[in-house]
Amino acid sequence: MVINDFDIIKEAKSIFDKEIEALYKTRDAIDNNFEIILKKILECKGKVIITGMGKPGHIGTKMAASFASLGTPAFFMHPAEAMHGDLGMIEENDVVLLASYSGESTEVTKLLPVLQEIQCTTIAITGKPRSTLAKQCQYHFYFPEFEEACYMHLAPTSSTTALLVLGDALAVVASKVRNYTKEDFGLHHPAGALGKKLLVKVKDVMHSDSKNAIIEEGSTLRKAIIEMSSKGLSMVTIIDKNKYLKGIITDGDLRRMLEKGIDVYNEIVDHVMTPFPKYIDSREMAVNALQIMSDLKITCMPVLDENKKVIGSILMQDIYKAGIVR
Repeated sequence: MVINDFDIIKEAKSIFDKEIEALYKTRDAIDNNFEIILKKILECKGKVIITGMGKPGHIGTKMAASFASLGTPAFFMHPAEAMHGDLGMIEENDVVLLASYSGESTEVTKLLPVLQEIQCTTIAITGKPRSTLAKQCQYHFYFPEFEEACYMHLAPTSSTTALLVLGDALAVVASKVRNYTKEDFGLHHPAGALGKKLLVKVKDVMHSDSKNAIIEEGSTLRKAIIEMSSKGLSMVTIIDKNKYLKGIITDGDLRRMLEKGIDVYNEIVDHVMTPFPKYIDSREMAVNALQIMSDLKITCMPVLDENKKVIGSILMQDIYKAGIVR
């Protein structure tokens, strides 16, 4: 075929159309079988195992990852590897989802006698209700009839897209029934941006103890400058003898004082500090601190404990360094 005689854009859009049609048909095929399968997953006392050969196997890997990500313990088991020892990972309390559009994948159907011996729950996901897989599994979800998007109608395309979205539906609905929260999600994704946003607290990124710039009221500006410089911070917190917040001085404040001709060596901090500034509790999420600073157009804040005593300071740049963004 000569490429100039071939409407590439039209052909590409037809692939989308065929796969979208398969998704609509699959959505309309969701019935009580889906609900039964979901309940079996929710009732599972062990793990959810997904298996499939070839392209369904690749989708199965993603399905297992989605289940685990959203609070359902799950993993993918390659059917060929299963026959060489990996079946030992399956126990009676587990639920096994076997995916094969034809329902006759040899590597998958060979697992059935062993799974029956183990007495775990078996669920067939197939497009052929009369297939070996459908007949020998306890529960089933049947895909409706649709064409593969491949022009030869051979390569798994529409069927794997439908399987992918079906897996998402099972994983997401299961998590919603379980009241899986953003905090739960963050716990399972501690290294990701969202996980950090949901898990990292002010106390985790603040400057505290010897790393915090802090002086008592009545001190000179000279002492404040030395403290700020030695700690490498852009602010110094002023406290009373009981460690309650009295005020702050920032590097910006110091520049403005110099412009006004204030004696930055002998002046007392109480006369030039910003009294009772905005502060944040150490137990707050770091992303909330970032939001407050952005809204107030400031770059640092004192940090207080539950007794309203100063225990640290937090800078906007520290939050960004932790990988947290709004």
